[in-house]
Amino acid sequence: MKEILIETRSLPEAYHSSLIALDQQGELSPCPDYNTSQKELSMTFCVLEPLAEPMISKLFIGGFRELEQYRLEMLDGILDFEIERGKWKYTYHSRMAEQLPFIYRELKRNPSSRRAVIDIRDWRYDSSDGNENPACLQHIQFFIRDNKLHCKVLFRSNDACKATFMNAFALIMLQKRIADDLGIQTGSYTHRANSYHCYERDFGMLAGYVRRINSMSDPYDITYDYDGDWKELMDSVKPEIDAMVKTLRNQQS
Repeated sequence: MKEILIETRSLPEAYHSSLIALDQQGELSPCPDYNTSQKELSMTFCVLEPLAEPMISKLFIGGFRELEQYRLEMLDGILDFEIERGKWKYTYHSRMAEQLPFIYRELKRNPSSRRAVIDIRDWRYDSSDGNENPACLQHIQFFIRDNKLHCKVLFRSNDACKATFMNAFALIMLQKRIADDLGIQTGSYTHRANSYHCYERDFGMLAGYVRRINSMSDPYDITYDYDGDWKELMDSVKPEIDAMVKTLRNQQS
């Protein structure tokens, strides 16, 4: 498989560059589990300043409500109760939450540690026969270097058009929360996907995204600021999301 390495200042720059690379250099391969084919390569993108503006790409599925809900799912576990009701086997939050106290203890014990690792993969479930939803996110590691918290994540599989941007944004928000709690700056964010792919049904979407990237005359043609723009919009839909969660909980009972 082809290996791609991208290093940029901001998250949208990295994400957009990764889409171009996949469109132009992705190799066709079968995907029999989903009865389709895909464009695929191995992708690593490093964002040197993950909080740099503009931080939001216009090129992802959904809007500010969907992004805020996903952030809340990842960081606060607002839908973890779906595990108890038997609808889901796990959430990313449920698997990481019990490991976060160790991350704080370890980084306070030894700021130079290489042991601040969260394992999302649960081999007992994710490797079981017949499991159709093994975790895509596998591993998160944090480093403190130069008084900054750096984050490196590994995905076994990552849908470039429909998942990657929201994944990366939420994980950067987690990185920022931990850095703020530790009283240090947010450092680089590195996103590794062993299979960075686009399914055949979305080839047109990928090509359309790339056309928009290549035709932009100004970065804000395809981006938004987070602070002073989308953050306020995302904050504004929290009551709506809270109401949705309450309704789902009531349906459970």
